[in-house]
Amino acid sequence: MNYLAHITLARHSPAAMLGGLLGDFVFGRAALSDWAPEVRIEILVHRRIDHFTDTFPAVEALRTHFPQGLRRYAGIAIDVFFDHCLARDWPRWCDEPLATLTARFHRILLATLDDPAMPPRLRRIAPHMVEHDWLGSYARRDNVDLAVRRIATRLSRHGDRLIACLDGLRAHEGEAAAAFAALFPQLGAFAEAQRRDPALIGDVHR
Repeated sequence: MNYLAHITLARHSPAAMLGGLLGDFVFGRAALSDWAPEVRIEILVHRRIDHFTDTFPAVEALRTHFPQGLRRYAGIAIDVFFDHCLARDWPRWCDEPLATLTARFHRILLATLDDPAMPPRLRRIAPHMVEHDWLGSYARRDNVDLAVRRIATRLSRHGDRLIACLDGLRAHEGEAAAAFAALFPQLGAFAEAQRRDPALIGDVHR
């Protein structure tokens, strides 16, 4: 799952929505202590959602259509495409209008930029995310390729391998959309179950 999906799955409070995004920018255990417990919970839930997604049978099957050397990068492209599926059919998945949710999250994000714990990479890209409405823009199919190319420029190496996944993604777009439609209805209940998991709660307060 990519930014929009994680924020949507965590949308019950500002702190949770922020944590849903931070899961892509906060790594390891030490950095968790910089954040309030509600944010920490969502960072950890984010990690579990990613694992659930990566090991979901339809997603695993989808990655097999890509050459072996590209499958790691194909997962990134698939995640972005899943955000497109979510935004494109938004009323199917969420009662709150997409523009309302994204505007609310933009306010949350901008209000947190000066927090000393804010990861530098997120601090750099957040103004662009807001100005160009990255979250809402996923509704347009051409922005999948744009987003993937943007991510490729931020990779420390092998960005070309990520871009090379775009042709395979288009070739199997119908299968990717079907995989999302099978996966996303399960993720809400999965995320709620993780928030109640004693092991996760223990990690939050460790």
